Amino acid sequence: MSLKKISIHTDGGCEGNPGPGGWAAILAYGNHRREINGGELATTNNRMEILAAAAALECLREPCEVNFYTDSQYLRKGITEWIRMWKARGWITKSRQPVKNDDLWRRLSVAAEPHRISWHWVKGHAGNADNERCDALALEAIKEVKIRHTPAERVAALEEFKSRQNPEPASLL
Repeated sequence: MSLKKISIHTDGGCEGNPGPGGWAAILAYGNHRREINGGELATTNNRMEILAAAAALECLREPCEVNFYTDSQYLRKGITEWIRMWKARGWITKSRQPVKNDDLWRRLSVAAEPHRISWHWVKGHAGNADNERCDALALEAIKEVKIRHTPAERVAALEEFKSRQNPEPASLL
């Protein structure tokens, strides 16, 4: 039985990095198109790129052959080159540091598993219609996040996010 051939375009972005973020994806199968997007109050551009990919693949209800398009070299290289070694090392980098965004990389790995995916890089903001549409949808998501939260809530969320990214070292007793 042949697999359905799906095309997916994604994008993610932030206003500030870190800051309020948005992600988007367009899934296409034949004449059918589906657009999805979402946002987070405090995040990074890279997290939004990975989340867009995971969310798009999680929409697929059966194994598919996927042509996946992203303008993020971090996403494309992470999933095609780096992830195997991260897994083999227990989610530790070559430099013996924890893999950044490992929660989302793990989610993406699970979402990608049943599919045959060809990962393609496209230049961002260069006239690719689906990439441009994803960028617009991600920006809409950022605007929605900002509308739903007060400036004080945004500042508090950003401080909390930064503290999780750079935890204080354990005190020495």
